[in-house]
Amino acid sequence: MDSSSIESNSIEWNTEDELDVDNISSSSSHQDQIADFAPSSSSCNCRGSNTIHQFLQMGFSKEMVIKAVKENGQNEGAVLDALLAYKTFEESPEDEHVLDDPCHAELASNVLDVYPDKEICENEEFKNLSTEKDRTVSLLVEMGYQAEEALAAIDRCSLDTPIAELVEFISAAQFAYHTDAQLGELSYDNKIHQHQKLNGPVYMSKKKRKFYDNEMRKLQKQRKYLEKQPMDHDNEIVHLPNPMVGFGVPNQPSPVLFQRRIPDEAEGRPYFYFENVALAPKGVWHTMSRFLYYIDPEFVDSKFFCAAARKRGYIHNLPIENRSQLLPTPPSTIHEALPHTKQYWPSWDKRMQLNCILTCIGSAKLTDRIKKAVEKSGDEPLPGVKKYVIQQCKKWNLIWVGKNKVAPLEPHEMEMLMGFPPNHTRGGGISRTEQYTVLGNAFQVDTVAYHLSVLKRMFPDGISVLSLFSGIGGAEVALHRLGIPLRNVVSVEISETCRKILQSWWDETNQQGKLIHFHDIRMVTAHELEKCMSTFGGFDLIIGGSPCNNLAGGNRSTRNGLEGSKSCLFFEYYRIIELVRSMMRHR
Repeated sequence: MDSSSIESNSIEWNTEDELDVDNISSSSSHQDQIADFAPSSSSCNCRGSNTIHQFLQMGFSKEMVIKAVKENGQNEGAVLDALLAYKTFEESPEDEHVLDDPCHAELASNVLDVYPDKEICENEEFKNLSTEKDRTVSLLVEMGYQAEEALAAIDRCSLDTPIAELVEFISAAQFAYHTDAQLGELSYDNKIHQHQKLNGPVYMSKKKRKFYDNEMRKLQKQRKYLEKQPMDHDNEIVHLPNPMVGFGVPNQPSPVLFQRRIPDEAEGRPYFYFENVALAPKGVWHTMSRFLYYIDPEFVDSKFFCAAARKRGYIHNLPIENRSQLLPTPPSTIHEALPHTKQYWPSWDKRMQLNCILTCIGSAKLTDRIKKAVEKSGDEPLPGVKKYVIQQCKKWNLIWVGKNKVAPLEPHEMEMLMGFPPNHTRGGGISRTEQYTVLGNAFQVDTVAYHLSVLKRMFPDGISVLSLFSGIGGAEVALHRLGIPLRNVVSVEISETCRKILQSWWDETNQQGKLIHFHDIRMVTAHELEKCMSTFGGFDLIIGGSPCNNLAGGNRSTRNGLEGSKSCLFFEYYRIIELVRSMMRHR
């Protein structure tokens, strides 16, 4: 993706535990606070008052006590445990500002994620269950769903359910209802129930009921006719599979495949391959599929190829049979990929894989805060402390590097996890911040190579590639590692940093072909493409992933889908594919 399009917004952490609260100084104020919170029932009032009064006397603030009691009820042991956890983090230093990442939707969609991602990057801690529920509902509403649908999904699936599963639940419910309504599958009682939900109680006479039943029978008669008709793509809902294995991944059960549709006008050379974040706003993947010949997206999580998750969607016209993995296969767990962490890894941190590689990292103050909190807890941290630490470790991909010490991934560790060679992004005037940014926006090489492996037998003598939004050359590295000679590569990338990295890799690997750079996809004209194609006879592959800034869940201000100033560049990808395919048909 176009790494220069990343917006680096600083967001200040300001959590409920870090707010200054007034200490309780007098018994009369204690009684007032108790009266404000206690239930109306006299028996409950007495019990609740005693519980709150007891903890106020111990020196905990009113806000802390109320929060703990709301979360844990009258269980005094659980309330005390929560209060001690709050106190531990209240005495730790505040976090520094961190960069926002438009690709944080990955976090929430992964089964390991704390935030059930959206891909999400709200740089604030969990406050309480109510706040967490509001945040989840807000996210689903932003994705285009109704608040009632979101609440129903959370109630049915639980608040801990990842956003991807909540989206799937809502979409499945919508799809089932509309399909059943169209085909007459809903029973009479269900129809009444749906009507009552919308309009209140309803009573039907025998005449009305007979009429209703006749209408249902008419709908049933339409079933065979409808089933014989082609799918209406304008009404089709794009579902995210769970697990996210696309048309198949190594060492996993093969999904039940439907008949893949590749229209005649989309078949053959030049092949094309488009990538973007899986958890885009509602309707985005349908729109992109519609522009790219109505080809069904292939949604894949890179956790099946490496030790880090990365949920992405791919639209392509490549064959899907006889794919092969890159060898040697990369490590699939944290301890295999980062063996130096194993000796320090606490038994209560059950992570086996990392979340999505991001464009930003956890702050030094955050890691110091975690260290002090764990040290203060002794050998076995309190449940509240464990929960907080695991949440932050999952959110920021923190790893254990010493006793009670966590740290963010180093750039060279990210390179390894993403499938790039050592020092791919190092040197040449490139800062560590730039390394994190470009790696967070890159292809996961092993995943992409698995899809591109079918080209090896098709182009044994080499391939000519039009690489759009090249980034740091994930596609080029994948093809090279597959053993496919790169005869010609026309790279379109607006970031100077990324162009430097790709050129450096090209020179270091002694590529024998020709590498041509264009800076801005909007400036790539038919004349320039014709000049390139007349030199080497056309393109075999058009590959790239347009910017995800306006699609990803972490973008709270401009997550406006394909209408966004960055993500609208998808239509440039489409323009060039149409242009190249048309020009090659008439050569």
